[in-house]
Amino acid sequence: MKHVLAALMALGLLSSIGCKDGSTIQGEEEAALTFAPNVPPPITRKHPTKVVVKLETSEVVKRLADGVEYTFWTFGGEVPGKFIRVREGDLVEFHLSNHPDSKMPHNIDLHAVTGAGGGAASSFTAPGHTSKFSFKAINPGLYVYHCATAPVGMHIANGMYGLILVEPKEGLPKVDKEYYVMQSEFYTKGKYGAPGLQPFSMRKALQEIPDYVVFNGSVGALAGDKAVGAEKGETVRMFVGNGGPNLVSSFHVIGEIFDNVYTEGGSVANHNVQTTLVPAGGSAIVEFKVDVPGTFILVDHSIFRAFNKGALGMLKVSGSEELEIYSGKQSDEIYLAEGGTIQEVEGKKPAPQVAKNKEDRIQFGERIYKQNCVACHQASGQGIEGAFPPLANSDFLNKSTRKSIEAVKNGLSGKIRVNGEEYNGVMPALGLSDEDIANVLTYVYNSWGNSGKVVSTGEVRAVSKDVGH
Repeated sequence: MKHVLAALMALGLLSSIGCKDGSTIQGEEEAALTFAPNVPPPITRKHPTKVVVKLETSEVVKRLADGVEYTFWTFGGEVPGKFIRVREGDLVEFHLSNHPDSKMPHNIDLHAVTGAGGGAASSFTAPGHTSKFSFKAINPGLYVYHCATAPVGMHIANGMYGLILVEPKEGLPKVDKEYYVMQSEFYTKGKYGAPGLQPFSMRKALQEIPDYVVFNGSVGALAGDKAVGAEKGETVRMFVGNGGPNLVSSFHVIGEIFDNVYTEGGSVANHNVQTTLVPAGGSAIVEFKVDVPGTFILVDHSIFRAFNKGALGMLKVSGSEELEIYSGKQSDEIYLAEGGTIQEVEGKKPAPQVAKNKEDRIQFGERIYKQNCVACHQASGQGIEGAFPPLANSDFLNKSTRKSIEAVKNGLSGKIRVNGEEYNGVMPALGLSDEDIANVLTYVYNSWGNSGKVVSTGEVRAVSKDVGH
């Protein structure tokens, strides 16, 4: 009987349906859908209704990282797919359209659905077609949705996932800011940072060795001018999902402690949590109050994923300092202990781009700098006081090209003096090709007030690689 009533509602022949709990589905509305990091507004109505969700699948070429493009398969033209927000008890009428330009059929499996396949069989949609099905949102919680068309792993790996929130009848506690953050990984034929349009690698996907682990579909999607924000004293809720397809996320916000974590998107909250696991195909809701200003870094605390594969975002909090909570640096004194040794970053690097002129070297070098150098030497080459020397207006660089090449090619440790300040640290050898070293140094020499020199591949090749460190 309930299937007949639902069908009549879907056809518009009934305006309300009685529910087992005594509530009545009243009226109809079209769901407000949003792209990450935005979230639709909280639901204020006190009754269930018929919610019409319209979503389109499409296959689009977009940015994966600077200089790197990828053919994403999407829900709505972006990765992750649009955020869906409904209320416990709602009747959801789902319309899935597959763009006529798509090369593949697609469907949708919503983990919020109680029913075989989560809607996948009912929503199998060929290019240029639209499928429709309905389901009752029985269980409150935060759920993943994804494409489940064969080969399922490939559809998910190419970007077909998102989140649907089923708000409890009583609603969620009020917060000041809500954000949508979804982690996933990408498997490309080229290594991390290899330029151009990169195809999907089934071999790497089967081995579960991704080249990229990212938030919201691309490297830097939540960083810099795309960072999310809050004011000091505000409460923040993040709806965190993990599209996978393979890796478990260790979600952490550096410098914050989660007041509440609804593990796996369910109804039970843990308190005062530092890092929470988010399984592939799973979710978590994290809530916290921001007590001090600053830039708080979102990471997968499987930490090489954050700093070497892209799983890094930012929450920028404005407001006056709270020195009783966090003082900042209060002193800086000399500490002498055992020295370090040069370390080397291992692993085969992408094939270098061959520059034809100075402009090419600068362009290619900027990309290499952002991928390898910016965390230490910073975006404008200013370095970090007392830790990493500046590259801007650097007397060390401008005095000797050979020493600069040696530093990048072989690493550097021990005391050096830059612009009148002494530094004593370790710079690892990055394993860059001679061509890449020439490109990145040419970029640095032509940035931030440096000499404007062009470094040739021959000059780099003439510097021997120190294999004894």
